[in-house]
Amino acid sequence: MDNQFYTVHHSEIRFFLILSAVLAFLLTISFIFSSAVERRDRSVPSEAASQQFPTVVLEARAAYVYDARTKAVLFAKNENIPLPLASLTKIMSALVAEDLSPLYGIVTVSEEALEAEGDSGFFRDEKWTLKDILDFSLLTSSNDGMRAVALSLGALSKAGASSEEIIGDFVGEMNRKARELGLKNTYFWNETGLDESDIKGGAYGSARDMSVLSEYILTHRPLMFEATRKNVTIFQSLDDRLHVATNTNTIITEIPGLVASKTGLTDTAGGNLIIVFDPELGRPIIVSILGSTESGRFEDARTLLAAIMEYIGNE
Repeated sequence: MDNQFYTVHHSEIRFFLILSAVLAFLLTISFIFSSAVERRDRSVPSEAASQQFPTVVLEARAAYVYDARTKAVLFAKNENIPLPLASLTKIMSALVAEDLSPLYGIVTVSEEALEAEGDSGFFRDEKWTLKDILDFSLLTSSNDGMRAVALSLGALSKAGASSEEIIGDFVGEMNRKARELGLKNTYFWNETGLDESDIKGGAYGSARDMSVLSEYILTHRPLMFEATRKNVTIFQSLDDRLHVATNTNTIITEIPGLVASKTGLTDTAGGNLIIVFDPELGRPIIVSILGSTESGRFEDARTLLAAIMEYIGNE
């Protein structure tokens, strides 16, 4: 009896030991799995987590809001889709021009430059410093001004070449710079952004790419956007001619801490807008809007600005 009792007792103990081992194994596996899931959830935020303004509705086909200090994406809509850039193209044109020539270099406004769409009030053979004509062209979105820059700087490295070749080389430098900066969804056909045809834009890029380009300029060429902060500026060419330049961004007075702005508008692109503003000391926020309308781009900007300020206020 005692022996039988001992045998039964020993079997029960062995059973419970095995059961305990199985349960411990299952609990360990469960813990490892749950920990892995938790780590995965923390390291890969959901799209909802990166979308800080889920109720915002825009007219624009694409938009991107980026906090350059925290490296956070606050809003994204079709941010990687290439769309016509219109005059946002001139941002890259100005960057390449500064790569090719010192700012005190001289640009001559040729007769061919004056043939570009739009009359900015230049005179034939008028001479400007590169800095002034770039500031003027970014502020007013001048096509003839940027064409003059491309023709003048391109001619420096390719004497005797045709105007078409000179422009082609300049635009080639723009595309090379785009590749250097990793702008995978951006390509330029001309230096102004004017439509190539009724169905083809002069340049294409994504809202995110334009944000990356703007951040690069803020870091490496912080003075390039300086003129775009002002509503009206008077320029004087080297021929002592005065030119009054009015900003094409009609809402600059509504933007707190404006750092940079650039508009774009063509038939294929619709209304485009880039804004960089600093609502806090040292916190530039980049707003990129593509494919809106002439007035809608400014309404979209107002909507996003209000959402950004509310978000910052609630942090």
